[in-house]
Amino acid sequence: MLTFLSMLARTSPVAAVQAGVTPAAILIAAATLCVMLAVAQPASAEQAESSDEKVLRHVVLFAFKETSTDADVAKIVEAFRGLPKKISQIKDFEWGTDISPEGKAQGFTHCFFVTFASEADRDAYLPHPAHQEFVSIVGPHVEDVCVVDYWAKP
Repeated sequence: MLTFLSMLARTSPVAAVQAGVTPAAILIAAATLCVMLAVAQPASAEQAESSDEKVLRHVVLFAFKETSTDADVAKIVEAFRGLPKKISQIKDFEWGTDISPEGKAQGFTHCFFVTFASEADRDAYLPHPAHQEFVSIVGPHVEDVCVVDYWAKP
């Protein structure tokens, strides 16, 4: 993966696609690198010494259809933000919108981090009725989605 990311860093996206690398692979590699960098180091030395707990991160990126209105997207964000109150397995939740000046988001505008204590908790979340209700709300508005799950290490 690091060799692939290193190649992408030295190559334009157009050249990478011409070399046979799919845009989805570029996006997934970039998202993986961002996630790796975001969690690679603890915020402080005290945190590093006191925390040996691993957590499972479920990262979701959405690109919305051009036909989706600001009101549609706001409804989706509020529905996703409401899931921690409805699904006890969610340990933590955060979200944000793309503000990168690099222009490499490929249409992905919204990022959501859902944290679980275990794979079993994540596996209970996926078919949970509240999550399935959210999927039915967001589904008609999604042009593309990228999901990455990983174990965060302190």
